[in-house]
Amino acid sequence: MGIFDRFRHSRAAQDKAKGMSDTAERKVNERTGNKYEGQVDDAQQRIEGPLGMDRERPDRPEGQ
Repeated sequence: MGIFDRFRHSRAAQDKAKGMSDTAERKVNERTGNKYEGQVDDAQQRIEGPLGMDRERPDRPEGQ
């Protein structure tokens, strides 16, 4: 079992990583004046997806 497999099964680790990811997203958006908000959001989803941290986005239709 690799480190990412352990991560996928650890709810506490995922919650902590989501918090860190959200903080990073907010800081990038603040520094860029939300100019790249869409790209930052897409990057965050692409990073979180393979780690099993997918989340529903109310502002996005399913499949995007």
